[in-house]
Order: sequence, then structure tokens, then C-alpha cells
Amino acid sequence: QVQLVESGGGLVQAGGSLRLSCAASASIYSFDVMGWYRQAPGKQRELVAIITSGGSTNYADSVKGRFTISRDSAKNTINLLMNSLKPEDTALYYCNVRRTPTSYWGQGTQVTVSS
Repeated sequence: QVQLVESGGGLVQAGGSLRLSCAASASIYSFDVMGWYRQAPGKQRELVAIITSGGSTNYADSVKGRFTISRDSAKNTINLLMNSLKPEDTALYYCNVRRTPTSYWGQGTQVTVSS
């Protein structure tokens, strides 16, 4: 069983920045894919960004150029730097890791962007 604990969410004004962090209870090198998803009220959960064990990244079109996903093997964390935040980025952000065939989720951290 893998435990994931997200942190770094909060309230920020439009144009501001936040850095989310996801602490994993297992070595991040044991995961095939790591990523961040988000779910806004009344909407389905959607992919924000992923990073593979090989270091490849992929982003939702809506966040390209504004968000950066990274991993820190020393701290065993998966991080999401969010710049130029918009009100439409408001959502509950979830950390996800996959160790094929199993997927693990964190409890989520709220990000609220005011206009």
C-alpha cells in the first residue's frame, strides 16, 4: 500500500503562484507514472500533468506553459509549480502514482483562485 499526502494548496489571487507537493511513502523510483489531477465542482476529474519514470512529461493544454511538474528523489515528492493562476484553475488537486497495474490516490488539496 502506498500513502500519498498532498500539501501546498490555498487561496491565491489571479496571476499568482502556488507550489503543490505530494509526499509518497515509497520510493518514487518504484512508480511507472506520477501525476496531478484536478476536479472542480460539478465536473469530472481531469489530468493536469504527468511525469514518467523516464522523466517524460505531459500537460493538459489548459496549463501548458504555466504549470511545471517535477520530482525530488531525495525528498520522495512529486511537485507541481503553478504560475499565472486563473480562476478556472480552482479545483481539488489530487496526486496520483501508478505502479502497474495499481493506481494510488492522495486525499487532495484545495486550490482556490480569486479574480
